[in-house]
Amino acid sequence: MEKDETVILAGATGYLGDYIAQELYQRSIQTIILARNTKKAAHLANSHTKIIKSEVTDSKTLHGYFEGVTTVISTVGITRQKDGLTYMDVDYQANKNLLQEAKKAGVKKFVYVSVLNGKQHRNLKIIEAKELFVDELIASGLNYTIIRPNGFFSDMKDFLDMAKKGKVYLFGSGEKKINPIHGKDLAIACVDSIRVSNEEINIGGPEILTQNEIAELALLASGKPINIIHIPHWIRKSILKLVRTFTSSKTYGPIEFFLTLMAEDAIAPRYGSNRLVTFFHDEMDVLKP
Repeated sequence: MEKDETVILAGATGYLGDYIAQELYQRSIQTIILARNTKKAAHLANSHTKIIKSEVTDSKTLHGYFEGVTTVISTVGITRQKDGLTYMDVDYQANKNLLQEAKKAGVKKFVYVSVLNGKQHRNLKIIEAKELFVDELIASGLNYTIIRPNGFFSDMKDFLDMAKKGKVYLFGSGEKKINPIHGKDLAIACVDSIRVSNEEINIGGPEILTQNEIAELALLASGKPINIIHIPHWIRKSILKLVRTFTSSKTYGPIEFFLTLMAEDAIAPRYGSNRLVTFFHDEMDVLKP
């Protein structure tokens, strides 16, 4: 029974983590949120949720909070390396710190949010660290669920940012397909997965769209005429080679991730009900004076 659960949630101040915290509250599940910045998480405090100041990258700050916890849910990860922290520090070691504390305290279940097609892209710096932790989790002996979502709606704001300037730039024909998912829909699946045993779940949103279609939705939401510029793939490949050769992983990590995935179809089993066009319009409404 969900009411018998006590969940530790790590990563609640991120896009998805915030929605998961709200979903846990809606189901009256007792929750402990581990947050580096408690002020940023303060709006999530309620009768079922306690906020604890903790640095998941520092295992000493985790001691004592896992007793009586039944499930850990982690969305911990970074897109850009900053504050002196690397992908290995956060996506791998911080999650490993959570896993070690969970094992010591007898936690039954660990839910981890990775990325769709992660196994095929272990060569990418962002994904390498995530998949190393996936290996640790599978070998840990704990009951686990690994959630592998497609792109988030929040990631699609890159299209909207370009659209607001009047042009959207795409690599190739723009016909590669994706079904991004809203954080609210994904949060429901993450909390539901508490009841799933030792599985990896690929998941995307309800609509499969080409990059051209996403660009059109973004331009229309921005009130701009349809203006999509297609850049040849040889330019994308050249940029990828240059950044890998002449910059550090701090710089090229997110660039290689973006440039690699933009050249592929990314279609996961469809889930949820939120549509991207509504998200784009809501984002534009937020910006209105």
